[in-house]
Amino acid sequence: MAKYKVILFFIIIILALGAGFYFNNYLIKFYDNLLNSSTLKQVGKEILTPPPLNIGGIAKQVVLTKDKIISETNSQRQENGDLPALTENQTLDRIALLKASDLFTNQYFEHVSPSGVGPGELAQKNGYQYIVEGENLILGNFSSEAEAVQDWMNSPGHRANILNNRFTEIGVAIIKGTYKGDSVWIGVQEFGLPLSDCSEPNEALKSEIDLNEKTLNNMSSQISQIRSEISNLNPGSENYNEVIDQYNQLVNNYNDLSATTKNVVSQYNEEVNNFNNCVVGK
Repeated sequence: MAKYKVILFFIIIILALGAGFYFNNYLIKFYDNLLNSSTLKQVGKEILTPPPLNIGGIAKQVVLTKDKIISETNSQRQENGDLPALTENQTLDRIALLKASDLFTNQYFEHVSPSGVGPGELAQKNGYQYIVEGENLILGNFSSEAEAVQDWMNSPGHRANILNNRFTEIGVAIIKGTYKGDSVWIGVQEFGLPLSDCSEPNEALKSEIDLNEKTLNNMSSQISQIRSEISNLNPGSENYNEVIDQYNQLVNNYNDLSATTKNVVSQYNEEVNNFNNCVVGK
């Protein structure tokens, strides 16, 4: 009978040692995979600026409004591909007005001001965080908002901005002034896909993963320590069963936390992939 007890003891030791090595190796592979699969893409702030459009024309007694420009723009999106309507954004409205006013004040007609400020810098200075931004400029005399928007639509680059399916927001300014001695209207369309449209991964998940990683590393060290202690114990010693129970409980806890962490990692990686796909327009 004593012989069978000794054999049983060695079987338990072998299984316990094997389990310890298994869990330790799993930990290393698990976190290697996490680091390889959870990298956030850098947001590459794309700016689309077709050459400014100078239409010319004779001054007309009309009053043009930004609201009708936006309405006509959304009508074009619906008629040419049934695209979602752009939502008016007050920050983009302000940026468009600043741009239109600066064009008259400094008597230039370019996307980049004489002081070197382009659409991207102007957006950031006014607190608009974007993934993609577009700017359409038009100068001339128009009989209506529909005519102004149609002139943009007749230009391939401006049409592309109006019909860009990545844009979700718009801001507009249409103001009258004197440019190079002529009385004209200047229209500015500011298009945007704001950074907020792409949901960033939950940092709480990443913090939970990092905390669990430290806990699992500590548990792995404890498993190794107790494993060594077991190998030096006499099966007949007073605390032998207690140490075996402690080892098994620690391994079970490690296994449970590993499974929980694996699920959290999967959730985090899914959020990272969704964000990355949104940023690149997939």
